[in-house]
Amino acid sequence: MALSTGPFKLLAVTALISSLHVFADSEFQWNKLKATDKLNWTPCYSGLQCSLLEVPLDYSSPAAGTASIAIARYPANCSKSEYRGPILLNPGGPGGSGVDYVVETGASIATVIGGQFDIVGFDPRGVSYSTPTVYLFKTEAERALWMKPSLKFVYPSLNQSADAIAQQWARAQIIGQLAVNRNEGNYIQHITTDNTARDMLRITEAFGFEKLQYWGISYGSVLGSTFAAMFPDKVGRVVVDGVLDMEAWFSANLTREMTDTDKALQTFIDGCAAAGPDACAFSAPSSGEVAANLDALSASIKTQPAPVITSLSYGLVDYTFLRNFIFDSLYTPYDSFVSLAQGLADLARGNATTMYAATEVPPFECDCNSTTPFHDNFFESAWAISCGDATPENDTLAQLQEFYAVEQKLSSFADLWGNWRVFCSYVSFLLQNGKIEARGFQGGGNCIVRTASKAGVSFNPPSFHAHGSPGPFGAPNTSFPLLVIGNTADSVTSITGAKSTVDAFPGSALLTIDSPGHTSTAVPSTCVSGYLRQYFQNGTLPAPGTVCQPDGVLFPSANATTEDVTARELDARRADLIEAGRTIGRAVRRVAAQRYP
Repeated sequence: MALSTGPFKLLAVTALISSLHVFADSEFQWNKLKATDKLNWTPCYSGLQCSLLEVPLDYSSPAAGTASIAIARYPANCSKSEYRGPILLNPGGPGGSGVDYVVETGASIATVIGGQFDIVGFDPRGVSYSTPTVYLFKTEAERALWMKPSLKFVYPSLNQSADAIAQQWARAQIIGQLAVNRNEGNYIQHITTDNTARDMLRITEAFGFEKLQYWGISYGSVLGSTFAAMFPDKVGRVVVDGVLDMEAWFSANLTREMTDTDKALQTFIDGCAAAGPDACAFSAPSSGEVAANLDALSASIKTQPAPVITSLSYGLVDYTFLRNFIFDSLYTPYDSFVSLAQGLADLARGNATTMYAATEVPPFECDCNSTTPFHDNFFESAWAISCGDATPENDTLAQLQEFYAVEQKLSSFADLWGNWRVFCSYVSFLLQNGKIEARGFQGGGNCIVRTASKAGVSFNPPSFHAHGSPGPFGAPNTSFPLLVIGNTADSVTSITGAKSTVDAFPGSALLTIDSPGHTSTAVPSTCVSGYLRQYFQNGTLPAPGTVCQPDGVLFPSANATTEDVTARELDARRADLIEAGRTIGRAVRRVAAQRYP
């Protein structure tokens, strides 16, 4: 196997890629590659190598055809004798492109973990460059007509208007009909987490290794945990980071993930009050006053949205926009809280441009002569995976409204979180019409089993028992312990998900980060980087009760940025780790910002 002998090129790679959606298509085209059952590497993306791996579309029925998995690797920088194999990545979503992720972060991840590994990103089946790809829209123009062409703020607030739930429910039915009409080849039912877990085993074996090495972020934690449950004897090194509770995921009820969202917002409120007006533009003398001012601003913008016209575009800062702006900032507080405070302060003074400009994208343009393949399908793949994994609820509008009434008692962000249940209500339409038939599946070890009857009469969730009842979601005997990472105030994946996963996989270790932010990638911490490196390098697990602290502050003083502080206080190696972590965190945030319209 040919290995890279040159130095890491962190600056070269990250300078080339300014966004996860900027590609070197003029230099490399995926549609020029041929998928085989072996990894045939082709140079791509300025220093990376790419391949298409052929896998069964339906592992229980070889005659059903094949899928092609797009794989990109940042090659190891070591001798053949030092080579430690591939580390597979998943940046979350679901629907995040692992190819795009490794293009932007491969060098940074190698800096954290070490140069003895291939850093491997792959597009899960149904996603981006892998085929078959889930498409509801035939063209980019059709998609733009259906939903705003923006990477942000696509969770409609269910408090925006009296008919917000009804609007979302109606849109879900349209999505269901499009899925029925455009499921050519009858493949959507195979775009599931358990099948992607099988694909990961195939990828690992194609590299010549028997056991998986993996780092999964957010939804990637579900994928990693599913793999460990299905193939407990194939666990090499598996990190699940920002952990979704498996039982909640597979039962279509993410209520328990809301438990720390308000806690994360409170860190902004308390930090802003403590920092004072010089460091936090939205500051007030007490936390209570900051919270009251935020409530008043939200009520005001709900009554009177603010129009904005810039040199690039125009639009409204309305209640949904504001709610999403706040929610999105909770993902990456060390990068976002200062700008959130400034945006809120300006909006309170009647200036909505600051907030709008921080999120605007160029107006949609249709390039009729473009030969670039249409591959950006985050929306379609996200619903196919998340709703396909979960137990479909045969919801009526009245039932959805009842569900939301309960959600509102749990979190002030239920107006955004509630979209998950409303959005996946389309699944019952698919099953009732028998157009997308859920098939049974099994894996090795404590396997997941799904059963369903034709025409959608019944549908049971992924389960470890043939009778179809949920759980247990874990395995008592993985061949190596998992490393489970959780933040104390993660707005998206509560620390309870990490704790339940440790319980589900005895012997695994919990690494707690005492910080807000979504996943470890949102928190500058050389403590976390050190444990990640030790785990992948030599299998060292943190001791029980280990807690890492962040290397940074949420509201730096006016004359010193977080970067300035860390540069003065950290030695060169630690500073490199902090910068590598920021690069990884920015990439993960861009994946997280793509949500369901």
